[in-house]
Amino acid sequence: MSESPIYTPLDRELTRGTRLAFGVGQIAEGLKNASFNLFVLFYYNSVLGLSGSLCGLAIGIALVFDGLSDPLMGSISDNHRSRWGRRHPFMVIAALPLALAFFGLFAPPAGLGSTGLFLWLTGFAVVTRLMMTVYHVPHIALGAELTANFAERTRVVATRQIFGYLAAFGMAAIAFGYFFADEQGGRTNPEAYAPFAFCMSVAMVLTILASAWWTRDQIPYLPTSRAGALKTNVLRRSIAEAKSAFVNESFRKLFTGVLVLYILVGTETALALYVYEFFWSLGSREILFLSAAYTFGLVFGAMFTARLHRIWEKSPTLIFGTVGWSVCQIFPIVGRLTDVLPENGTTELIAFLLIARFLQGGLVQQGYASFSSMMGDIADEHELATGRRQEGIFFGVVSFSGKAASGVGSLIAGVSLDVISWPAGLGGATEAIAIPAETIRNLGILYGPLLAVFAVVGPFAYRGYALDRERHSVVLEALKSVPSHTSHT
Repeated sequence: MSESPIYTPLDRELTRGTRLAFGVGQIAEGLKNASFNLFVLFYYNSVLGLSGSLCGLAIGIALVFDGLSDPLMGSISDNHRSRWGRRHPFMVIAALPLALAFFGLFAPPAGLGSTGLFLWLTGFAVVTRLMMTVYHVPHIALGAELTANFAERTRVVATRQIFGYLAAFGMAAIAFGYFFADEQGGRTNPEAYAPFAFCMSVAMVLTILASAWWTRDQIPYLPTSRAGALKTNVLRRSIAEAKSAFVNESFRKLFTGVLVLYILVGTETALALYVYEFFWSLGSREILFLSAAYTFGLVFGAMFTARLHRIWEKSPTLIFGTVGWSVCQIFPIVGRLTDVLPENGTTELIAFLLIARFLQGGLVQQGYASFSSMMGDIADEHELATGRRQEGIFFGVVSFSGKAASGVGSLIAGVSLDVISWPAGLGGATEAIAIPAETIRNLGILYGPLLAVFAVVGPFAYRGYALDRERHSVVLEALKSVPSHTSHT
């Protein structure tokens, strides 16, 4: 590959093939996140018998360690120089270790006691998330620097997210359609988890390597920082760069609001399978249908985010998505608790839940896509102010906060299960009748109204966000006048 600079417009539009090649890389993160968030707490608590508090603590520890590595990885990839660019080398080297760690997470040796299970869960969760950081932070930073076009950046984000959503649905289809189907012993069958994890691990390796290979032709077109690397060790440099991110007012406002949302989503995803299995008394087929409805809602919503951004600014669209998620989280649970909805097991109830999940996916997608697109805009604004191109550190800081907050959410979920006296180690029992009705009711209150009420806090943080379309256009015009912005050296 030639080392000579190649110049391209800042606001270029990408080919569909480039967007798809980048999007394929999100499959690995989608598979890992969906599997981890849905099954890890349930597997170690309800199947293996580890207490909810210890499960939550282990997951929380892993997420904090993982989150701490995110700004570090962002800084490393921002400042890395090689003929393969800043991002691609890390994407490739993370693939196999990630797959091995993920498989080990769901394959603990037989006979481990509570302490052994806790240590196994903590260790393999740490390594799994660390390896995903090594891959995913450079990958999402790559997406932000492929183009600075206001609308094209949203399309890139939407493509990545669609692949992630399809991956999550693919995981659900494989999990509930085969490995954890009712006829295979259901979700509490301990023998199903290791083969399931092996299947997911293979898919992660293949899609990571495919995305890295198919996007290699973009390396000469990617921007590099005009400023040299800070003359300090990597840890001090990453801390300094993380601090510099908070100097940006737009970033501070976005960071605060999303932090609250991550705590809520971390709690919700950790409890989702409990609610499906016991609160709604759903079988594997119904759970799969709900997963499909949510995925289709996300994909459907992704088709309209760019259109909404032509009408609204990104900040109002983000608020709209957050509030929409809250509304859809509250009403089904409240309807069940007040006996307004049809009885569990009826076709009418399933139809209502399918509609609610579809709407929730379509609405929350507006928040997801707007947030990621806004992060790219903030990186442009920061570069103009500081002279440094640092998508990695911005996404790394946000990823750190998100994972740490999600760890708090998992800890809240685990402790809450113990508080409501949820039975651990069901050993194959899938009958909701074995659990006291009051315990199941408390699970619903925790999952619905309590979570959704806190979700309204986030939008207040976005007030005053000023990096709108007009401001971003001014930033891009100023950056175009600076030499070597888009050179690869």
